[in-house]
Amino acid sequence: MADMVDMNRIYFGDNLPILRRFPDACVDLIYIDPPFNTGRTQQRIQIRTIASGQGDRTGFQGRRYKTVRISSRSFADCFDDYLAFLEPRLQEAYRVLKPHGSLYFHIDYREVHYCKILLDAIFGRDCFLNEIIWAYDYGGRTRKKWPAKHDNILFYVKNPANYVFNSDEIERIPYMAPDLVGPEKAGRGKLPTDTWWHTIVPTSSREKTGYPTQKPVGILKRIIQASSRPEDIVLDFFAGSGTTGEACLLLGRKFILIDNNEEALKVMARRFSGVRDIEWIGFDPRPYQQEMSRPLSS
Repeated sequence: MADMVDMNRIYFGDNLPILRRFPDACVDLIYIDPPFNTGRTQQRIQIRTIASGQGDRTGFQGRRYKTVRISSRSFADCFDDYLAFLEPRLQEAYRVLKPHGSLYFHIDYREVHYCKILLDAIFGRDCFLNEIIWAYDYGGRTRKKWPAKHDNILFYVKNPANYVFNSDEIERIPYMAPDLVGPEKAGRGKLPTDTWWHTIVPTSSREKTGYPTQKPVGILKRIIQASSRPEDIVLDFFAGSGTTGEACLLLGRKFILIDNNEEALKVMARRFSGVRDIEWIGFDPRPYQQEMSRPLSS
């Protein structure tokens, strides 16, 4: 395992055969955000507009603009048997976790109930600690039912009698009614509960990569702060835009990222441009990177 921790690693390929090459009990924390099996193609299109008398958009004071498509990133989010796809990967996740390790499994309301039953079978029901609800507010609102505005994160540990949970390291949040708790408590803030109110990645944010399912760094930082220690190894084998790696860089953890979508690797190449001590396996990031230096602790 020593050769896996000398630097951060990013793999391009199917995560199952890659995971099967890892030794037992080699990572401290796993976060995964697998495809949600929505049955749709997840797509993010980047555009810009230019002034044009025959444009397809109307702007300020009736000026016309033409939409120019810059790029498109997408992946198919549809599996005939979703649980059969997940099961061997989750079995490998259990195997590679250290005895004190934790798993955070990020999913949505469509599949969470079935996935919990599967995870209970693999980890054991007594190893399930929390269902975290990440609540946000964006996008359209249907008038046919209650609009869905949350994701589910299932939190499992390998051993409920021995696991990492650094409550003192977690960033505290403001009280909703600070006048009721007094100035000292209000100034200190409170620990988050199992319901996390956190915005998505804003469209105009520097954090934005353009990847269709990018998750906020703040969500990953909270997980990593709580369930790992400095220099621990964090694994994300549905890495997407690489948010897990970004959070690890900010918090002094090592990371292993895996994804089989070439667009995801291109996004990560740009995101980690100039970061030293990353080994890229099966993918050459250099065509997508700028010449710059960025320290691991930035």
